[in-house]
Amino acid sequence: MRYLFAEYVFDTDRRELHRGANVVSVAPQVFDLIDYLIRNRERVVSKDDLIKAIWNGRSVSDAALTTRLNAARIVIGDSGDEQRFIKTLQRKGFRFVGAVREAKEPAGATVADDQVELQKLDLALPDIPSIAVLPFENMSGDPEQEYFADGMVEEIITALSRFKSLFVIARHSSFAFRGKAVDIKEVGRRLGVRYVLEGSVRKASGKVRIAGQLIDAVTGAHLWADRFERGLADVFALQDEVTVAVVSAIQPKMIQTEIEMATQRRPENLTAYDLFLRSMQQYYLTTRESLAEAIRLAHCALELDPRFGSAAALAGDCHASNVAFGYANDPQLDCKEAVRLARLALRIDDGDPDILSRVAVISAGMVGESDAEIEMADRAVALNPNSWRTWNNRGWVYIMAGLPEEAILSFERAIRMSPVDPLLHMTFLGIAHALIGLRRFDEAIVALKRALRHNPSFVPACRGLASAFAHLGRDAEAHAAAGRVLEIDPSFTISAHTARSPKSSKLFIEGLRKAGLPE
Repeated sequence: MRYLFAEYVFDTDRRELHRGANVVSVAPQVFDLIDYLIRNRERVVSKDDLIKAIWNGRSVSDAALTTRLNAARIVIGDSGDEQRFIKTLQRKGFRFVGAVREAKEPAGATVADDQVELQKLDLALPDIPSIAVLPFENMSGDPEQEYFADGMVEEIITALSRFKSLFVIARHSSFAFRGKAVDIKEVGRRLGVRYVLEGSVRKASGKVRIAGQLIDAVTGAHLWADRFERGLADVFALQDEVTVAVVSAIQPKMIQTEIEMATQRRPENLTAYDLFLRSMQQYYLTTRESLAEAIRLAHCALELDPRFGSAAALAGDCHASNVAFGYANDPQLDCKEAVRLARLALRIDDGDPDILSRVAVISAGMVGESDAEIEMADRAVALNPNSWRTWNNRGWVYIMAGLPEEAILSFERAIRMSPVDPLLHMTFLGIAHALIGLRRFDEAIVALKRALRHNPSFVPACRGLASAFAHLGRDAEAHAAAGRVLEIDPSFTISAHTARSPKSSKLFIEGLRKAGLPE
């Protein structure tokens, strides 16, 4: 059996590990350790499991086990800090968390000169969105631009790799296509990816023009294209700027495309990941009914895969949103479920930035230990500074910690990360709440109107408008906004809202009263 992950091929029949075309030297015991972890990748294996399988139950010190695990990480380009393949779960054990594809050895197949001809394999697509970033074509004829283009592609690959929800082909594999006329569908088959990003770089008149396009390697459809032109004053700053622009455009686009495909699949063919994507689609709508459906779908995903940490975190987020938005029929029950699911998600994977950021918000709203939640939100941003979610959720944590200025900075960074995100109305709502806390009501109204342009039926934004208008003495507009609140949510009362959302500021509630909303 061959197991393929990132740029590696792990051949159990020949007991060989290949990185691209090169054979990697692996000690026999280290090979057995990797083999056992990959074969049991669907679960956490304990120290006792490893000792029984690798050392035949002999007494082994923790230091010896740690040494072998470190050696295993080194040969597959991993580390104890990064843990992108072999993850240590404190007091539980170890798990191989890299996305793995299996390729059975054809009868009579041989490998010549220690080379694995990956290009002859048609690799199965991973369960999660998968992408390869090809070397950008140098259109200027200037060899220096080759280095610039390669550096930018490496930055884009690194930034995309921070999203645990994506499977990203490593540079060594994608750069094998340098200088070749390629068929994108063939690239997708050879590398086992759904999406391919390609581009070009041209230097002229002291400027660099970069063009990029995202292609569905299965259908050949072009999903996104853009062009960037910048001065050459600071090449490294230019690389960073273009990387942010590209990643912030294509990551949400890939997820949206995956969601659309999941919603078209027949119910009897749905996997846990498909159910998670359908849940995400409902979560984006942020209505009472859509959150209820998102919770149902996320729980279905967890039933199929009890180790699906992202599904647990999403379900917890939905329960917490019910409380925050005033949708909860039983706030205590929603609060309890939100906390339970958040803790479950952390037990499953406490190193996923999306999970960390969701749990930080849930805990801030439902528990309220500011220092712990700020630390968690900051750690999520450090793990993935290219994610809308980590910055957006950090903003909400800082609002609930009573630090509106820092919250606004986080929300502004979130908008930069994903200027077309389907949940951008949540970001503008967060900015507005921070501005109301700072008594900058005019600016809050601008942010709330932007939220409503993204989601016209978003009742929390309507409530915010009613409060902000009332504080400015703009009574007619305040009453109109209050009327819109009752039109969308006829059962709304201030007392029910404060009972369901005890974190609402006194200033905000005072504005709702001035706007004439019922007690």
